[in-house]
Amino acid sequence: MPKPVIAIFDVGKTNKKLFLIDENYQIVYERSARFVETVDEDGEPCENLESLKSSVYDSLHQVLQMKEFDVKAVNFSTYGASFVYLDENGSPLTPLYNYLKEYPEDLKKEFYAKYGGEEKISLETASPILGSLNSGMQLYRLKKERPALFDKVKYALHLPQYLSFLITGKAVSDITSIGCHTQLWDFNQNQYHQWVTSEKIEEKFGEFTPADSSIATTFNGTTFQVGVGLHDSSAALIPYLANFNTPFILISTGTWCISLNPFNQEPLTKEELKQDCLCYMHYKGKPIKASRIFAGYEHEVQLKRIAEHFDRAAYLFKHLKFNPSMILKLANKVPENLTAQTEFSVNSAFPDRDLNLFQTAEEAYHQLIFDLVKQQIYSLNLVLNAGVKRVFVDGGFGKNAIYMHLLATSIPDIEIYASSVSQATSIGTALAINDAWNENPAPTDMIQLKYYSAIQRTI
Repeated sequence: MPKPVIAIFDVGKTNKKLFLIDENYQIVYERSARFVETVDEDGEPCENLESLKSSVYDSLHQVLQMKEFDVKAVNFSTYGASFVYLDENGSPLTPLYNYLKEYPEDLKKEFYAKYGGEEKISLETASPILGSLNSGMQLYRLKKERPALFDKVKYALHLPQYLSFLITGKAVSDITSIGCHTQLWDFNQNQYHQWVTSEKIEEKFGEFTPADSSIATTFNGTTFQVGVGLHDSSAALIPYLANFNTPFILISTGTWCISLNPFNQEPLTKEELKQDCLCYMHYKGKPIKASRIFAGYEHEVQLKRIAEHFDRAAYLFKHLKFNPSMILKLANKVPENLTAQTEFSVNSAFPDRDLNLFQTAEEAYHQLIFDLVKQQIYSLNLVLNAGVKRVFVDGGFGKNAIYMHLLATSIPDIEIYASSVSQATSIGTALAINDAWNENPAPTDMIQLKYYSAIQRTI
């Protein structure tokens, strides 16, 4: 008998994969697609939509031919803040513009002057001012700079919904994409923001559809359920929501370290927005208050600086063990280690430190992690609320023993766990439509946890 599976397309900026996941949430097949880039009309790099489309069709066609699998459903997760503009025939009208593309300052000023100012829009849409990363601003730009082209747009779909459209032919919008730092969604009114309707932009989004819904579709003679697609950050949280009922915060660590609190629905304040807080959106439609720091990037830059200063290979630091006595020693060298961070900063204190202060590379690295943890605690406290007793750390810093021990020691009243879920984004994307393809309940053992105790006080 063929094994029932769901096919998940996980499309990142550089890694694009197809996974087949069985009813017990085991990955039973994996296929990678080659990353292909092109340039837009300004010569800036962007996704090659034709290549991406071909990859989706080719990959799905291949797995449907495999006798050992019975594809019951398909769903998609991708990076956010990227629109595909389709004409009435479903063909793209423009390149898939890079969300890091510089936004025209004059147009930005015009928009915020017209709709009440940056602070007002940020508070109502739960998003900092991020230029093109506010994907709604991309639509506004298209309308103002290229009105004739804008008029030809039948649908403006975020990338997850475009991939779903390729299979179903149905244009939909989804709350995890619409609600995440787009400046499209009014979190207070729980609807598209007033500026969106004033500009008649919501007409381009397709039917608003729950993120946990699916559509019966026939493709190459096989019928299966197709999800509407999810923003990858929201999808990665779903395994934790499926496994834990006790309030928690997930610190997702990579280039950015993002503290996600799905149990905090308090509206963002002016002060929080100024400190790089925002709201993501739960796949069930609830706000997820989040704070973020650029700590992963800083770690890589400063690690290189330490390695060069002490003439050490950077990879060796991955194997360093936590040394409590070194933290005590550093407290004498760096007196501010004994106090908490009291104000928001884009970087930790470490970039301004003189490396000649430290006798060894190990000592300097412990101080780097100490400074990053202090910054992380400040960021975490911005979204921490009563009732949260657990913090899960996934990603790179979850594997860093120095980081994890210092984090546990800094907040001894909260349980600290390093956590890992194999392909969390893909697993979460499958879980979102579990009932549409799987007769089994979601397993409760998909997350691996390692507890870090704060019993041994080091500072």
